[in-house]
Amino acid sequence: MRSAIGALRREAARSADTHLLHQRFPAFPGIDFYFKDEAAHPSGSLKHRLARSLYLYALCNGRLGEGQRVVDASSGSTAISEAWFARLLGLPFVAVMPACTAPGKIAAVRALGGACDLVDDPSQVYARAAWHEAQGACHLDQFGLAERATDWRGNNNIAESILGQLAREPHPCPSWIVCGAGTGGTSATIGRFLRYRGLDTRLCVAEPAGAAFAGGWQAHRRDAVARQCTVIEGIGRPRVEPGFLFEVVDEVIEVADAQSIAAAWLLEEVLGRRYGGSTGTNLAACLLLAARMRDRGETGSIVTLLCDRGERYAETLFDPRWLAQHGIDPRPNLAALRATVLQPGA
Repeated sequence: MRSAIGALRREAARSADTHLLHQRFPAFPGIDFYFKDEAAHPSGSLKHRLARSLYLYALCNGRLGEGQRVVDASSGSTAISEAWFARLLGLPFVAVMPACTAPGKIAAVRALGGACDLVDDPSQVYARAAWHEAQGACHLDQFGLAERATDWRGNNNIAESILGQLAREPHPCPSWIVCGAGTGGTSATIGRFLRYRGLDTRLCVAEPAGAAFAGGWQAHRRDAVARQCTVIEGIGRPRVEPGFLFEVVDEVIEVADAQSIAAAWLLEEVLGRRYGGSTGTNLAACLLLAARMRDRGETGSIVTLLCDRGERYAETLFDPRWLAQHGIDPRPNLAALRATVLQPGA
């Protein structure tokens, strides 16, 4: 156990913090946008931090032994990061994934030496992961443990990192931080840290339209379920996961899938590289908040996350044929975004 914990601590020291990219849009004078590039992590996504924390949590609680098989349920990015750390520690890893997961993500898990247990019904991934646990695997349980595995008071969590990087910026205390909610761990960490530091920054969760967290937060019901499905992987859960903390979230903005994809396409034009659909969801929510601030005559800054690499979605969200098969045409939304975001005085 000591050697595994030491390996994880050394990896954390080697992994430089991710960049905070600055952007201004002509349509929003006086409002600075910041994008925390979590796709720059060695395993390519925001989930790198979570995966490290989950392994440490399992090791320090005595749940993970030497050579033990590891399992978790994931729609892709968490599984890739967990497979990356399993290889680092020399452990066998199984990802329980919906069969509809983007092929690029499945290939990435396998390339890292992990196995993929593909489930036709996405709602059954939890039960299938529990089955593996019953066979002797250590269940990392991102959905059950994400909000407690990360030390929200510090230790280089994402909220502490963002605020440290903003310290010398014109608006060091952002008006909003925007993130999606998959496990709920990131929103819990950020929301708790903002309150711990006594900041006026508000937390917005960007959610695919009709997903469970939006309905649950609005009605304050933990038994809420999704009203419709989404093609945006990693967020838009069918149920309210245990890690979702209603009380630390100030607003939830629902975003249609076509709008999320269009925003991801726009971001490629602005930043010069691709990011996934959940990043598009984040950007769409940021733009709505910025429009409200502009209309009220407010200035300030908005921070959001670049969640994972867009190359993972080359066969889905960035493939016109795949989009046509799913009845999604983001081009009208993209044209509207260009007109309203990139034009002065929009």
